Amino acid sequence: MNILLIIQIIISLILVTLVMLQSKDSGLSNPFGATQTGYQTKTGPEKMIYLFTIFTVIIFIAISILNIRS
Repeated sequence: MNILLIIQIIISLILVTLVMLQSKDSGLSNPFGATQTGYQTKTGPEKMIYLFTIFTVIIFIAISILNIRS
């Protein structure tokens, strides 16, 4: 099995997890009783997860392109 394919599967699972953590109903603030009203900036762990999600998407796209070429 191609190593790029295995890496792509692992990154896709990480990406799904990160997106699920960002959903409005099950965000990091929800277990602590915070409610989402209006626009709220991301701070602390939420911002780190958001930025890591963007980084993971870029890596996933790059590996997908490399996987197509090989």
